[in-house]
Amino acid sequence: MWDSESESVAGRDYDNGVLSSTKHGVQTDRFEQRGKSWFVATDIPSDFLVQIGDVSFHLHKYPLLSRSGKMNRIIYDSREIDLSKVAMDDIPGGADAFELAAKFCYGIAVDLTATNISGLRCAAEYLEMTEDLEEGNLIFKTEAFLSYVVLSSWRDSILVLKSCEKLSPWAENLQIVRRCSESIAWKACANPKGIRWQYTGKPMKVSSPSWNEMKDSSPSRTPVPPDWWYEDVSILRIDHFVRVITAIKVKGMRYELVGAAITHYATKSLPGLIKEGAGGFTEEGSTNSIGMVAGAAVSSHWKGGLHMIVAGNRDDPSSTTQIRDQRMIIESLISIIPQQKDSVSCSFLLRLLRMANLLKVAPALVTELEKRVGMQFEQAALGDLLIPGYNKTETMYDVDLVQRLLEHFLIQEQMETESPGRQSMSEKHTYDGIQRSNNSNAKIRVARLVDSYLTEVSRDKNLSLTKFQVLAEALPESARSCDDGLYRAIDSYLKAHPTLSEHERKRLCRVMDCQKLSVDACMHAAQNERLPLRIVVQVLFSEQVKISNAIANSSIRETGDSHYQPLVQNRKTLLEGTPQSFQEGWAAAKKDINTLKFELETVKTKYLELQHEMENLQRQFDKVTKPKQQSAWSSGWKKLSKITKMSTMENNDVGSQSNAPQPRKTQRRWRNSIS
Repeated sequence: MWDSESESVAGRDYDNGVLSSTKHGVQTDRFEQRGKSWFVATDIPSDFLVQIGDVSFHLHKYPLLSRSGKMNRIIYDSREIDLSKVAMDDIPGGADAFELAAKFCYGIAVDLTATNISGLRCAAEYLEMTEDLEEGNLIFKTEAFLSYVVLSSWRDSILVLKSCEKLSPWAENLQIVRRCSESIAWKACANPKGIRWQYTGKPMKVSSPSWNEMKDSSPSRTPVPPDWWYEDVSILRIDHFVRVITAIKVKGMRYELVGAAITHYATKSLPGLIKEGAGGFTEEGSTNSIGMVAGAAVSSHWKGGLHMIVAGNRDDPSSTTQIRDQRMIIESLISIIPQQKDSVSCSFLLRLLRMANLLKVAPALVTELEKRVGMQFEQAALGDLLIPGYNKTETMYDVDLVQRLLEHFLIQEQMETESPGRQSMSEKHTYDGIQRSNNSNAKIRVARLVDSYLTEVSRDKNLSLTKFQVLAEALPESARSCDDGLYRAIDSYLKAHPTLSEHERKRLCRVMDCQKLSVDACMHAAQNERLPLRIVVQVLFSEQVKISNAIANSSIRETGDSHYQPLVQNRKTLLEGTPQSFQEGWAAAKKDINTLKFELETVKTKYLELQHEMENLQRQFDKVTKPKQQSAWSSGWKKLSKITKMSTMENNDVGSQSNAPQPRKTQRRWRNSIS
């Protein structure tokens, strides 16, 4: 028993959770219940009836008047001389809380627990059981139990906050919600090494040790993971969960842990939100649950995402209440998501956006959620982007939504590029290089995602050419190094819309750069009957241009002559220089190729001539530098022998010709010497 006059006894009563009043006018030790009526086990007949709903309490006036200021006013301010009955349907905590308060007034021991303390505290405030009437009244004792017992325990703080869901606005006004939220936040942010109680989904029925009990020093204990508190806080109502998360963020917990807690809460509170990594569609809910088959129109290869079944009568009050509750949950979660970029996954944001559109969440919050998706749009998956139109548009999918997401992504990329912050010159150059590389990689991933999305939605016959073209041209040309994905989307659109005119087909194909097509794509396009003839010519001409440019670049590498330049530098030149017919284009391309081949052969010939002249010069140089080892006398005899040899050869030639008829010659008469 708790004696209000003894502090030591009070301390023991806190531990035992039992309190009673030391003064009472009617001797009793229990209440008796008969059906839905409560009676005091005493010989004195009751003279006062308290009606709370369908439960009635047959009590006595004096115990109530001595401790309840509200009962004093009701009885003494009543116009009836002998008031014997009063209705209190608006008492917080209902009949259960009033039963405990009435027992306290009669001096019966009351067992305080985490599940009944909040209701009893609110009922005591309602009944005005203050210290002015009696020292150690119910308000004082319940407040002391909250402060010294409940707020020092993780488990009790969770249970008390859970019990406050039916006590609005009393629990809010009495600061019970605020104090429990801050207590939970403080414990969640504390060092988990000191935690010893059961966590992560363990039943709350099991009593947990006190917060300040240190864990065993045994090394065999499993370390506490950082997400140990997710499961416990996920049982709270959304408004109380928001209070806890807000307090946790104020205390400085890492934003990725806060985002993971929000994701965990959403997957448990929103039946239409499938957890990440789901293997496929699973029906959630019954015929009275919310939603519609959002993924019915999605292609069969898509796995995961939202799958909701909407059935039942829209006029059903329970269905309307459930829709309203889920809308409030989504709106609250959007408002508490951390501002950091990667606090939650892009897949979670897109599934939340899907439900927000379905449940008609406030437009301002939807816009905020779209901006958050745009911040990390490069992380999105195709299945999460296939969001149905929900009768907003005539198309099967909400293409306008994806267009807005892409615009938010481009705006965010531009802002990040233009605001590097205060840095030194070297740091700024390094940051600019890294930022530029990251932005380029992000745009490349987004371009692939958009091309895949266009391929998927192009099968919708209600998709207009303008929407397709606007979405395809939203990204800059530098985002696509290859246009094969865009060509695939264009071909899929042409296949699903065979009635397009020639002008519309040309307009559609204008979003594609023929120079960025691979060899396989060019081969397919050259045989594609759905493409306009002009586009086929452009594809073939671009292939010829690639060949000529390759030859020109090869010539430059071999000769180093910058005279050889690629024929077509960019896409604009290609489009402007494309001939009007296939024959003209082929003839022009063939002429350019032959010209390049002739110039290449000329260069090769000149190279061979130069090489031959170089060899001759080398031989002459070798002769000039050869040493002379012979004397002049020997060289004279060599010359004489050479002359003799030549005369002998002439005589032989004359003799060989003697058989032939020769003209007669007069013999030379030699003059005799006088001497």
